[in-house]
Amino acid sequence: MRKSSAVNQLSRGDRRLWLNNPKVVPYVFVAPFIIFFLLVYLYPLVMTVAMSFNKINGPGNWEFVKFKNYTKMDTRDFWMALKTSGRYALWDVIVLTIVPLLIACLLHSGLVKGSSFFKSLFFIPSLTSIIVAGIVFRLAFGTLETATVNRVLAVFGIEPVKWLSYEIPGNTVLILLTLWRWNGVNIVYYLSGLQAIPADQYEAAQIDGANAIQKFFHVTLPGIKPVLIYVITITVLGGFSMFTESVALWQQNNAGGVGRTIVGYMYMVGFKKNNLGVASAVGLTLLVLVVVVNLIQLILMGFFKKED
Repeated sequence: MRKSSAVNQLSRGDRRLWLNNPKVVPYVFVAPFIIFFLLVYLYPLVMTVAMSFNKINGPGNWEFVKFKNYTKMDTRDFWMALKTSGRYALWDVIVLTIVPLLIACLLHSGLVKGSSFFKSLFFIPSLTSIIVAGIVFRLAFGTLETATVNRVLAVFGIEPVKWLSYEIPGNTVLILLTLWRWNGVNIVYYLSGLQAIPADQYEAAQIDGANAIQKFFHVTLPGIKPVLIYVITITVLGGFSMFTESVALWQQNNAGGVGRTIVGYMYMVGFKKNNLGVASAVGLTLLVLVVVVNLIQLILMGFFKKED
């Protein structure tokens, strides 16, 4: 018994030494992230690659079809969805980069009284359910003359617009919904970057005779460049991966594919048409597209350039 007790004490001592080992402890803390990454990101990615080259007939019943799933993507619905996502991502980047930046600069300048109130006011929509927001926007931009926005237009003598029935007005509503939802989040990002710019840089520019516009382009923009790159990167990703907003606005009444994004097309092919192989091919194509677009914008913004 004494020998067994001594062995147990020794083993507990070994475990304490193992946990106190400076070479082991970092791996213990990193292990949860690694496990999460392997299970939630890497494993689904590997399975998606495998599924994109197979016809999925059922659990464990896969038929290798080479590149046939990729050739089946060449349809009118796919290209229309890709066009919708591309246009949405482009306007998403333009609107969600410029508008929050201008508002953040205005709030940071001190010209607005009660800036803390406006910061909270702009941020509140990001806490709102996107489904609820989508329903409100769908009712406000309805096709009937009695819809809220059409009533406002009627005051100015403008004919009612069937907002969600056509491509351009439908995408306009989608952009407005996105701006309303994510504007406050990007304002917070920009404010964090603006607060990190030393005040003496603006003072030096003032001494050199720079006006407000020159200060913005030569002091503010270079100072928030890392934040600007981050905002554009996540906006590109969010633009191409947008799905919930489209579903909230159109639900099942997506006539003619108006408002159907590439992720919506992938969902339709995978779950409504029960073709997970083609859906996986669409997902991988989207992944490659997003990586390429983000790499291009990172190169153009000098992200990979070494500072002297």
